Amino acid sequence: MPEPQWRAATPADAPPPTREEIALIAVQGALAGRPGVLRIARAMSHFGEHSLGWVAVAAAGALANPRRRREWVTAGAGAFLAHAAAVVIKRVVRRTRPSHPGIAVNVGTPSRLSFPSAHATSTTAAAVLLGRVTGAPLPALLVPPMALSRMVLGVHYPSDVATGIVVGALVAKGTEAVSVRLDRRHRGDR
Repeated sequence: MPEPQWRAATPADAPPPTREEIALIAVQGALAGRPGVLRIARAMSHFGEHSLGWVAVAAAGALANPRRRREWVTAGAGAFLAHAAAVVIKRVVRRTRPSHPGIAVNVGTPSRLSFPSAHATSTTAAAVLLGRVTGAPLPALLVPPMALSRMVLGVHYPSDVATGIVVGALVAKGTEAVSVRLDRRHRGDR
């Protein structure tokens, strides 16, 4: 029976990996060596940094579709608020990024904190809210690749990503509720 990949890539004195580290090592072993995967994952990382890519998409939609401008602006605001929520949670929880020697870190990060993944958080919020504007099934199309990319890049544990998805969905729901309330108030509905 072949040795697990982490043992071959890890110094003999390294501590055994946790379950989440084993999952990361498995994801990286299955995907990181495939042609183009790391390049695409890094591009996704840069696009999602500080939610700026999602805010830019929402701004472009607001300019291109003035009749639905409020919905586009709501999507951009939701993505940004989700990112902000993730940053606040990171500063409270203070979980550090994966550092086991068997895990390759394949991109730079602005902080050493990992829980939750701000990329998964803002992408989920953006996908939910942009999906409502466009009618496209964006959560199913956008969230899994971004979530997986964070693990392929070795910068998040699976629980960081899963929690980010939940937080992003909650922020999207809250952002939409506030937007609807403001829209009703603006129209004079009570």
